[in-house]
Amino acid sequence: MSTRLDFYKTSPEAIKGLLNTEEFISKSTLEKSLIDLIKLRASQINGCAYCIDMHTKDAIKAGETPQRLFAISAWQETPFFNERERAALAWTEVLTLLPQTHAPDEVYEEVIKHFSEKETIDLTVAITNINSWNRLAVGFRKSPR
Repeated sequence: MSTRLDFYKTSPEAIKGLLNTEEFISKSTLEKSLIDLIKLRASQINGCAYCIDMHTKDAIKAGETPQRLFAISAWQETPFFNERERAALAWTEVLTLLPQTHAPDEVYEEVIKHFSEKETIDLTVAITNINSWNRLAVGFRKSPR
């Protein structure tokens, strides 16, 4: 990926904050497979090809099935995801598209059915963090055209 700015080099303090949040998320009680799914789905929505490639490879390495990865963009139409994963994917979509969705109550209500209060906060932090990474990657990449 060709970049406009090397954000790692230009502002290592800012990147350290994101990396610290990644470490926090990895130590949370959220399942690694669930974190992989939300990272991939947010990256798809944000149009970050670099991130989609990276998170797909990470998920496969962690044991995720290709079938589920291929279907994640149409997760609502497939039987491959459990109710907890569906709630997390819906929350990922509404938070990633927050200006359009305004995080509707019905999506939030589904999240709190499947996640504790702490897990809900941790899930939200994980979604926020991947969206931050996506925006850095997309915002500072050179256009491939």
